[in-house]
Amino acid sequence: MKHVAVVGTGYVGLVAGTCFAETGNQVICVDIDKAKVEKLRNNVVTIYEPGLEVLFKRNLREKRLHFTTELAEAMESCDIIFLALPTPPGEDGSADLKYVLGVAKEIGKLIKSYKVVVNKSTVPVGTADKVRAAIAEHATCDFDVVSNPEFLREGVAVDDFLKPDRVVIGSSSERATEVMQQLYEPFVRQGNPILVMDERSAEMTKYAANSMLALRISFMNEIANLCDKVGANVDMVRRGIGTDFRIGKHFLYPGVGYGGSCFPKDVKALIKTAQDYEYNFQILKSVECVNESQKHLLVQKIEAYYGGREHIAGKKFAMWGLSFKPNTDDIREAPSLVVIHALLEMGAEIVAYDPEAMGHVKQIVGDKVTFASLAEDALNDADALIIVTEWNEFRNPDFNSVKKRLKHHLIFDGRNVFDNHKMKELGFEYYSIGRPTCQL
Repeated sequence: MKHVAVVGTGYVGLVAGTCFAETGNQVICVDIDKAKVEKLRNNVVTIYEPGLEVLFKRNLREKRLHFTTELAEAMESCDIIFLALPTPPGEDGSADLKYVLGVAKEIGKLIKSYKVVVNKSTVPVGTADKVRAAIAEHATCDFDVVSNPEFLREGVAVDDFLKPDRVVIGSSSERATEVMQQLYEPFVRQGNPILVMDERSAEMTKYAANSMLALRISFMNEIANLCDKVGANVDMVRRGIGTDFRIGKHFLYPGVGYGGSCFPKDVKALIKTAQDYEYNFQILKSVECVNESQKHLLVQKIEAYYGGREHIAGKKFAMWGLSFKPNTDDIREAPSLVVIHALLEMGAEIVAYDPEAMGHVKQIVGDKVTFASLAEDALNDADALIIVTEWNEFRNPDFNSVKKRLKHHLIFDGRNVFDNHKMKELGFEYYSIGRPTCQL
């Protein structure tokens, strides 16, 4: 058993703390938000992540999981301190390290015995050195700094943490490496590797992984856009290349762009790191450019259908899906926000539904958008349905009810949720991404 402190209770910190507690460790999570900490102490999970609530409540009940607003309290008994803090992008794309380095300085003032300090946040190459220096300004005892990047997918983060493909430990200290290996041993009993490397390589591994996945998404979006031009079907192309073992089938689904807290931020940060070292990372600049353009694709299809922006004013659109991906309430960099703002600017009315993210969107748009309590209710008397997020509950609706509720049998699908041949048989005008259009 280890005594673990986790600083930060966002998507990464709360999942990490809960999962470490689930394997028998004593975990204390720290956050400066008093209201959030009070909710967590009172059995309220403050993020939506499938599977988290059951583990959270069990470990809280069995007194393995604790919460505090005081870093000093957390450090009294812990062996390992994880930093799971936000690193928002600056105007130049660089990751802002003020939260990470601020906590590191506090740790240096409070530390009284050997501890392993772990960067769990996604941070630029060289951050471990900066954290080490920030702690050393005041520390009077030995400590080690480790880079341990997370590879969690929102929506399946609990499974990813409990059964990781790999665990990456960046450390130049044998003592710290042994501590980390002991902590992670219960998670890799099926044989998946713990990869030990230097801190800078570990930091680069995180950015390289996310940037590669972002690249695949943008590449397939470009292929889909070209399929629209030449009359090909991107579904067939995806299957044709996905069965090549050198390519594989993952992250080959076209749509209206990626969002979330990781891919957009990490691509920008890696571009900025390259610039800092006088390297022109051309392919990543293109990935970012393609993704920003792709978020406007649905709006462009809607404009083209109605013959220009001036004909959209007064139209009513139902929107299904607001979160950047299914099974999360996260709307950071979500394509839905681009679509909403563009249509509102043209004078359209929007009635939106999402299983989890409506509250977050309402905080941004207020009463400019109407929110429906059920997916079908959003359709009532709408001129068209727009699908932006591929939640499972949207995949097999009652199409007869959809037709009755919509004013026109018209769907703009940004995630290729439905089979376009079936939609034609059902009598819908159906516009999707990179596939033949179904027109009545």
